[in-house]
Amino acid sequence: MSGKLSAFVTRIFGKSSTSLPVPDIHTREHHEISRKQLSRAALDVLYGLHKGGFDAYLVGGCLRDILTGYTPKDFDVVTNATPEEAKPLFRRSRIIGRRFRLVHVMFGRETIEVSTFRALTSDHADDDHSQSDGGLILRDNVYGSIEEDALRRDFTINALYYNIADFALYDFVGSLKDIERKLIRLIGDPEQRYREDPVRMLRAARFAAKLNFELEASTEKPIRPLATLLYQVPAARLFDEVLKLFLTGHALSSVAALQRYSLFEVLFPETGKRLHDAEQKKIWQALIEQAARNTDVRIANERPVTPAFLYAVLLWPALHKRLQKHLDNGMPYAPAMSKASGQVLNEQIKVTTIPKRFSTVMREIWDLQARLDSRHGRRAEALVEHPRFRAAYDFLLLREQSGEIEPGLGEWWTQYQEADSIGRDQLVRDLGQGASSGKRRRRRPRRQNT
Repeated sequence: MSGKLSAFVTRIFGKSSTSLPVPDIHTREHHEISRKQLSRAALDVLYGLHKGGFDAYLVGGCLRDILTGYTPKDFDVVTNATPEEAKPLFRRSRIIGRRFRLVHVMFGRETIEVSTFRALTSDHADDDHSQSDGGLILRDNVYGSIEEDALRRDFTINALYYNIADFALYDFVGSLKDIERKLIRLIGDPEQRYREDPVRMLRAARFAAKLNFELEASTEKPIRPLATLLYQVPAARLFDEVLKLFLTGHALSSVAALQRYSLFEVLFPETGKRLHDAEQKKIWQALIEQAARNTDVRIANERPVTPAFLYAVLLWPALHKRLQKHLDNGMPYAPAMSKASGQVLNEQIKVTTIPKRFSTVMREIWDLQARLDSRHGRRAEALVEHPRFRAAYDFLLLREQSGEIEPGLGEWWTQYQEADSIGRDQLVRDLGQGASSGKRRRRRPRRQNT
């Protein structure tokens, strides 16, 4: 190893190093990875690179998932071919990215990501490698060996390599032992690695939630003090990370992990503050947990989920606070809701992007909460036909289940949806009788001390 490379390894890994790691090689009869578990597209890419004269390995999460009992959704390939060498090997392919140049190979709806072995050393021209003064990697297109690439991976559980040439599994950093121990461990010095890419903190929480693994002590220790480094990350990238946390079947455990490592209040600052309010923190915690639980059930049953509903729930405690303030200042309900919604969304997009196609739906769900109590005449019939009615109804049920509002309205709407036209008319007439006897009241957010 060159002097500069040795010095770089020492800085990153905190100890002197004179050589790159020698892998433990597990031949095909000594590991559980089978080609039957791999997608046809992934195999085609692996064989295409191999026939082109290049090394070709499956790497990372797909292998981890197979070994932990999950069905992989994505397959990543790594090779010694540069993007310019790999692209011509495949008919439907393109080079993407500036921060990390990759090749995407398309097979119908499936896309296989092909990356080139990354080097450890940063002693290259600015066009290839760039870091901020704080250590954040801004650009990295410096290519190296598989041994260097292994040390560049984030966690040991993501650093296994499956060689298509001999079907062997290559383990450079004790990956298999950590999988057996159910342990998430960063490769290298944890603080340095988090500073390079703060999203690794979210990935640590996500893997802990998904796999029911524990974070190794030195991997966990820097997260809380470094959590605000996430504000350096582009808001669009953090939005994608939130979707991975909450819309892949382990939302409830993700909430717990984010809160355990003090990351939730970084991703959702205003709601995070509300979860520490003595008066209503139990209500908001119950609301978010029930929404997460319901989301996991829908995904398990292969039912559709939308980020709009998720974000509507996650930001509702923040909206409630602002709405109540405007109402206490004498503002009418409709303009108060409009103003509060805009304020909450404007603050949140400073951290995580919310595409307009989702924020529009969120506002409709929020606006319908008050309208769901206006059921006289033909209003109920019109509300059921509203394109966001079902989402607003589900949201209402969550609010009742969490204890934010008293139960009853949700059950009325459940009956209304299940009834025929005669039954619906009777439900509406019964409302009129209740109003005449003083039983009907308008539902608005509870007033509270602010």
